[in-house]
Amino acid sequence: MAVALASTDRLASLAGRRPTLATLCSHSSLQIFHGARTEGFATLGLCIGAPPRFYDAFPLARPDRFLSVPTAKDLPSVAERLRSDGAIIVPHGSFVEYVGADRFAEIDVPVFGNRAVLAWESDRRKERDWLDIAGVPMPKRYEEPSEIDGPVIVKYYGAKGGKGFFLAKNREALADFRPTGPYVIQEYVLGTRYYMHFFYSPLSDRGYRVGHGSLELLGMDRRDEANIDELYKLGAQEELLKAGIRPTFVVTGNVPVVLRESLLPKAFDVAARIVESSIDLFGGMVGPFCVEGIMTEDLEFKVFEISTRIVAGTNLFISGSPYSDLVAPALSTGRRIAQEIHRGETEGRLAEILS
Repeated sequence: MAVALASTDRLASLAGRRPTLATLCSHSSLQIFHGARTEGFATLGLCIGAPPRFYDAFPLARPDRFLSVPTAKDLPSVAERLRSDGAIIVPHGSFVEYVGADRFAEIDVPVFGNRAVLAWESDRRKERDWLDIAGVPMPKRYEEPSEIDGPVIVKYYGAKGGKGFFLAKNREALADFRPTGPYVIQEYVLGTRYYMHFFYSPLSDRGYRVGHGSLELLGMDRRDEANIDELYKLGAQEELLKAGIRPTFVVTGNVPVVLRESLLPKAFDVAARIVESSIDLFGGMVGPFCVEGIMTEDLEFKVFEISTRIVAGTNLFISGSPYSDLVAPALSTGRRIAQEIHRGETEGRLAEILS
């Protein structure tokens, strides 16, 4: 039996009413709203300033209502309004990044998933500890530049879509790096990057069993990054710098991919280990998460990051993916979230999937 995440007090705003699913108008909101509507939920778009006009172009994904605030930091101030609307917040990367992990964790509104995970995802060292405990292969981490013995990538904390990441061919090249916040130095592993979209349901009693629930693979993508080329990143960065162009890794789009079927057991094993360790560390993950890693030429999958909520790469699969089609037809991650909330509501188990 799953452990309750949400207190009775926090769930009080949902008593005797059908929830409204709310999220920030950004990132993966189109499929979240579309999935909620498909499953019969009302929707609420949280927006910074005036409601974005582009929703008018997508009537099946336009939220029923909008609630505007001056800045993302003001979202906690409308918690009482959200509770009065019976809202459940569905978090995504932009939501957490713009509001801030600490302030988001304190929003006194029911949230889909376990908000305790934010402390582990937003701090790259804690995230590393989590992966260590899970026993999954990872790139090496360097504590000091003097330890570097090959190519490295420097990453900032939090969900920033690759902004500010820096590549160095060796320790001498790292001298050009000027940090603007907390960061980690990680081995740059040569191989093919894959972003695997999983969903963990603590309510399910069938399928690929992990802990007290089940694990689903709903999609997979790669990412286009602003002005750095995938095949020649190390050499390209040097030439770009000579030309006075500072390379960036800002994600600008996503590309669908399918893994070799013989590698799927490795993918599920890695994801299952991460879920199992999350249960021991902080009560477990709920819902969508993304295992981000590199498959080497030796067919070893090295995990460099976990995103513990819906990721933008799932936007490729609003009508389903080659993987989700084998779970249920036309199943997006946004719709799968709504289905889980509907099941929790029907079975009286919302406390196990909300926090």
